[in-house]
Amino acid sequence: MKTAFSELSTLARTSEGARIAGEVSAIVGLTLTVVGLNRALGIGQRCTIHGKNGPVLAEVVAVDGGGTRVLPFGTWTGVTIGDRVEISTGGENIRPDLSWIGRVLNALGQPIDGQGSLHEGPTPCPPRNTPPNAYARRRVGDRIDTGVRVFDVFTPLCRGQRMGIFAGSGVGKSSLLSMMARRAEADVIVVGLVGERGREVQDFIQKDLGPEGLDRSVVVVSTGDEPPLMRRQAAWTATACAEYFRDQGLQVLLLIDSVTRFAMAQREIGLAGGEPPTTKGYPPTVFAELPQLLERAGPGTGEKGDITALYTVLVDGDDLNEPISDTVRGIMDGHVVLDRNIAEQGRFPAVNLQRSISRMLPDCHNSGEYAVLKAARRALARYADMEELIRIGAYREGTDAEIDAAIRFAKPAERFLTQAKKESTTSEQAFARLFELLGHAGIEVEVEKEGDA
Repeated sequence: MKTAFSELSTLARTSEGARIAGEVSAIVGLTLTVVGLNRALGIGQRCTIHGKNGPVLAEVVAVDGGGTRVLPFGTWTGVTIGDRVEISTGGENIRPDLSWIGRVLNALGQPIDGQGSLHEGPTPCPPRNTPPNAYARRRVGDRIDTGVRVFDVFTPLCRGQRMGIFAGSGVGKSSLLSMMARRAEADVIVVGLVGERGREVQDFIQKDLGPEGLDRSVVVVSTGDEPPLMRRQAAWTATACAEYFRDQGLQVLLLIDSVTRFAMAQREIGLAGGEPPTTKGYPPTVFAELPQLLERAGPGTGEKGDITALYTVLVDGDDLNEPISDTVRGIMDGHVVLDRNIAEQGRFPAVNLQRSISRMLPDCHNSGEYAVLKAARRALARYADMEELIRIGAYREGTDAEIDAAIRFAKPAERFLTQAKKESTTSEQAFARLFELLGHAGIEVEVEKEGDA
């Protein structure tokens, strides 16, 4: 009965109102020009083009004296000059519901998992929403357990924090996200797969995420073969779902893979709309859209929940200073760098501790935990400085007591940082084990007293 009412509500909403029509005047590449709707259609609004192969949903990306330029959510196959164009009556909003948990959707919020239609909630949620008022937001909350030792100790994640995971392709980003989705403390997980490889979608859902992860997740999928509007929309739809669950008072973990593909989709859209290319071919709207997307996550307002977010960034040529990486790093509340060299040595998650940081430190650790973290970081940094000399035998044991202790600590620390996908550890267990390893290596942990500088 509930599903039938939802379907009737959808039908009534999409069929009401008069139809205003224009026609196709030109098609160049992905861009189609419509005449007759200049005063009726604005940027971001949708229309339907009726070609001989059926209707094609499109979105307005530019308007000028020559007409309204639109891009498709599908393809222009079968569309020709003079075809009828109507303003879409369906609207852009989605209507999430708690029953969506456990389902897999496309970028438009439609089910693709073969489990029937989705029940629509009563509240419309705009996929392209504005971030909450900065002054009305609460502060970032307490540390959450992720089950991943390297995160809980060295780059802790707090409620409402936004963290970037920076890596090249094939370094273990998806595996790390699946570990988070399975074990992190959260009421709901929202996963946005933006521009994902088609063959990897089922692998991620069935193998990496697994039944235990999917049972508390909403997965929004857009594959790399889909048009740029669909790839961009996937990130917006996933974020809108997260906002809905946050507004229900739930703690939400939002995982977007990847922000780089979102930026690439926006680059294609901007260039098709006539924007000039700037830094590395990215038009200005890319750098305007990134903060609009990323700032939507974070602490809620009033008594509402929070959106804790992890965004992966594909680092072009392993260059962390390329435009998208640089922009995202400046917006995030911390960044984790996955290193190809570490991955090639067989240590996963392949986190480079020297280049990774959480901006919630030191407040999210107590004094004892922070002392353990500092001692471990100092020892690992000391070993990294001397690693080449140690490998070629140029360092003689006994020359420096601190380096000797760092050498004793390095191998056990590597084993501590290595974690299988199905392995889980609480933060208390992780700190206790690391403290033990430091003691065995002869490294003293100095706890600062309150009031010490």
